[in-house]
Amino acid sequence: MTPQELAERYPRLYHVTEPGAWESIKKRGLQSTTRLLDLFEVKGHQRKEIEEKRRSSTVQLEHPIHGTVIINDNVPLSEKALFNCLDDGLSPSDWLRILNERVFFWASKEGLDRLLGARLNRSRGREVIVVDTLSLAEAYVNHVELCPINSGATLRKAARRGLKTFSPLSQYTFNEWSKLRGRRDQIHEITVKDQVSDIAKHTIEVLSVGPTL
Repeated sequence: MTPQELAERYPRLYHVTEPGAWESIKKRGLQSTTRLLDLFEVKGHQRKEIEEKRRSSTVQLEHPIHGTVIINDNVPLSEKALFNCLDDGLSPSDWLRILNERVFFWASKEGLDRLLGARLNRSRGREVIVVDTLSLAEAYVNHVELCPINSGATLRKAARRGLKTFSPLSQYTFNEWSKLRGRRDQIHEITVKDQVSDIAKHTIEVLSVGPTL
């Protein structure tokens, strides 16, 4: 799939972050958890806890040069559920590392609204970074991936997932990708491996979303 074909179907992408995070993201870029742990020089047991285990709450990191950053929780994931839905011999810690190596965007406003309206999120304020798909995909064409599920959740009946869950953008046309998925799925997530260092260049607007309770 070309960036143009992706943008025709999904002209806007949406990244959800903590209130007030945009000013830091605008300067530093949008970085994966793994990238942030490298930058903030987090090592040993603390790193393992953040990178390989479920985070029941946000994690705040401090650095004398880079300041403060907040890493999102992954409350919708259950390590017990992951044991039952992972393929390719992956363990829950393997899957968490895979997630933490990527930056995530919702591919549609509908997916974004479901996330913000979920019971776990209704009482939280958020910032939503709205991105121009074509601009981002052209700049990061070799790092963009497609995902047919909410890869960071195992609520209700958890979708199966494994090494082929994330497909490189240019690997298939949309019809080929859809056929491989049994024509059941749409693209739910767009990911970029490692980081989007110039996210401000691709951003259309940043929305402040208040609690809905």
